Amino acid sequence: MVRFPVAAQLLLSGFLLFAPLQAAAACLGAVAARPAPLLQKAALRLAAAPPDSVRVTFIGHASFLLESPKGVTAVTDYNDYLPPPLTPDIATMNHAHSTHFSDRPDPGIKYVLRGWPYEGKPARYNLQVGDMHVRNVPTNIRGYGDVTEYDGNSIFIFDVAGLCLAHLGHLHHKLTPGHIADIGRIDVLFVPVDGGYTLNIAEMSEVIGQIAAPLVIPMHYFSDTTLERFLARMRDSHAIRLSDSSTTVISKAAMPPKPTILVLPGPS
Repeated sequence: MVRFPVAAQLLLSGFLLFAPLQAAAACLGAVAARPAPLLQKAALRLAAAPPDSVRVTFIGHASFLLESPKGVTAVTDYNDYLPPPLTPDIATMNHAHSTHFSDRPDPGIKYVLRGWPYEGKPARYNLQVGDMHVRNVPTNIRGYGDVTEYDGNSIFIFDVAGLCLAHLGHLHHKLTPGHIADIGRIDVLFVPVDGGYTLNIAEMSEVIGQIAAPLVIPMHYFSDTTLERFLARMRDSHAIRLSDSSTTVISKAAMPPKPTILVLPGPS
């Protein structure tokens, strides 16, 4: 059973503060026609992304480094298993497994966003850091013994450089119309495609269709065989691009001929 959060919460540095849930307007609203991201190869540089773009680096597993034009950095599913190449300004986490969170995050991280309940209330974030805005939509995860951990996962949404990037985390169930409305318009979708630990491939492809992002970046696939099974499922609806670099620069400057899956190499 899916439970919907009602309170907007801001959890920063161990304190629970309440704030209106007002995400940046650019990343709200129903899915509509819009320009799609333009992909450009780029070597890893620990510096600001070019104007009107975001630099995305696949660290591995479910972790990505996002860099904004003003040099704000965020790491998704921050953990102790695959350390990032720098200390980010923002670290997001979910509570599925230890490879998706850390109990000992780098003390230099300004904002540690734990995507699971605090004092019995779902985590809700509405954070603006420089030119990057971060919010979340809680979802449930399966616990041990078929016990549901309500709101134990968060879909984190980053609004940066005119792009809306959503990271599904360790998604364990299909999304309701309420989830889709809360998520809003998405340009870039980071999707776990292991086919078992999260959702099976058929159900995950349904989620991809619901969100309808023009660019999908797979993660959490463990082997080339698992990745290929996902790509085979998606080939009829998406173009497939295999990058030779773990880093790409994305800007909202051109419309691809059809929705695209971009595979970034890295440990998963």
